[in-house]
Amino acid sequence: MSVADGLPSPQRGKAVLVIVLGIAMSVMDGSIVNLALPGIAREMNAPASQAIWVVNAYQIASLVMLLPLAALGDRLGYRRVYLVGMALFVVSSVAAMLANSLAMLTAARALQGLGAAGIMSVNTALVRLIYPSHRLGRGIAVNSMVVATSTMAGPAVAAAVLSVASWPWLFAINVPLGLLTLWLGRRALPTNPPRTAAAPQFSLIDVALNVLMFTLLFVGADYLGVRSGAVHSVPLLGWAMLGAGVLVGVVYLRRQWHLAAPLFPLDLLRIPVFALSMGSSLGAFCAQMLAFLSLPFLLLDVQGRTHMQAGLIMTAWPMATVLVAPIAGRLIGRYPAGWLGGIGMVVFATGLLLVGLRPEQASSLDMAWRLALCGAGFALFQSPNNHTIVTSAPVNRSGAASGMLGTARLTGQTLGAVILAAIYAVWNQHDGRGETMAMCLAAGFALLAGVSSSLRVRH
Repeated sequence: MSVADGLPSPQRGKAVLVIVLGIAMSVMDGSIVNLALPGIAREMNAPASQAIWVVNAYQIASLVMLLPLAALGDRLGYRRVYLVGMALFVVSSVAAMLANSLAMLTAARALQGLGAAGIMSVNTALVRLIYPSHRLGRGIAVNSMVVATSTMAGPAVAAAVLSVASWPWLFAINVPLGLLTLWLGRRALPTNPPRTAAAPQFSLIDVALNVLMFTLLFVGADYLGVRSGAVHSVPLLGWAMLGAGVLVGVVYLRRQWHLAAPLFPLDLLRIPVFALSMGSSLGAFCAQMLAFLSLPFLLLDVQGRTHMQAGLIMTAWPMATVLVAPIAGRLIGRYPAGWLGGIGMVVFATGLLLVGLRPEQASSLDMAWRLALCGAGFALFQSPNNHTIVTSAPVNRSGAASGMLGTARLTGQTLGAVILAAIYAVWNQHDGRGETMAMCLAAGFALLAGVSSSLRVRH
C-alpha cells in the first residue's frame, strides 16, 4: 500500500513489529558471535587472528553497502530493499549454521552482513512512511530504543544460548524470526510515495569506490588498533591501508560533489542541521562503544565478578534506555531537539565519568545506577537526534538519510573499538587504569556530541 501520511493503526502496529524484529536481529548479530569466537577457533583449528574475521566480515559488509542500498531504496522502493535484505539474512543464517569451515562461515557472515545492510539502510525511511507526521517522534524513539538495547543485549543473548547449546544455534534463532518478519513485511510494509522527479542515476563505479573506501578505512583502522603490540610500533600496512582509503575517498567525493542526488549524500551534509546531527551521532556511538567494550574487563577482571553478576549489572543500561526512550519521543516537538540531545549527552558523560571514577570497592548497586545514568542519557539524546536527521532531509532523500544513520553508528562504533585497542596497548594489565582512561575518553566524546547537538538550536 502507498500512504500519504502514515498507516492506519492496525496496519501500523504490524509494520512497526516488522521494523523492530529486523533491527533487533541485524544489530544484535553484529556482536552476538563474539563470545563464541574462542570455541569456533578451537573447533575449526584456526588462530584467533583468522577467527576474528567472522565478526569483521559482517561489520564490513554492512558498512560498505549501507549507502548503496539506501540509494537503491530511493530508486526502487524501501519495502523491496528491506524484504530482499531480510530474505538474504535468513538464507545466510542457514549457511552460517551449517558451515563446516572457517572460510565458509566467514563467507556466510559476509552475506549476512549484506542482508543486514538491506534492513538497516532503509528502516528509518520506512518509519517515516509508517507513522503520521505528528507521531513520527514516537516512531523514531522506538527505533532508537531497539538499536540501543540490541547493541547492549548481544553478549547477554549469546551467553544464554551458549549455556545450553552450541554456536550454530546463534544463527539458527534468526531463521524462524526472519521468516515471520518476511511474512508480516509482505503484508504490512508501505511502498514509497509516487516520485515527482526522475530517479537519480545509480553509478556502479561510485558503488565500487564507496565499498573500497570504507573497506580500506575499516581494515586499516582494525589492523592498527588490534594487531599492533604497542602504540609506537604500528605496522606500516595499517597506515598504508588508511592512506589508500583517504585517497580513494578524495576521488570518490570529488565525483559526488556536483551530483543532485549523490550516493554519498553530500547534498544532505550541506544542510547545517543535518551535518551537526551526524557529527553528534558519530561522537555518541564512539563513546558508547568505548564504554560497552571496556565494561566486561572492568566488571570481570578488575572487580572479579562472575559472568552472571556482570550480566545483571550491565542490564541496568538497556533497562534505563527502554524506560527513557518513549519519554524522549514524547518530548520531540515540545522542546528543541538540540537541547534535548545536548542534555542527554551531558547526562551520558556524567554517567561515564562516574563509572570511570568509581569507588575502589564499588558495590553492584553503585555500578548499576551509574550505568543506568548512561543508558538514560543516551536514550534522551538518540531519539531527538535521529528525528532531526530524518526530518531535515527532503522526503525523496529519506533513504539516503536512513543510510547515513547506520553509517554514522557503525563508523562511530569502529572508531571506539580502535581507540580502546590503542588504550589497551598501553595499559594491558586490566588493573583498572585502562578502563578508567576508556571511560574518561568516552565522556569526552559524549560531551563533544552534546556540544554539536546544542549548536543545532542556532539553525
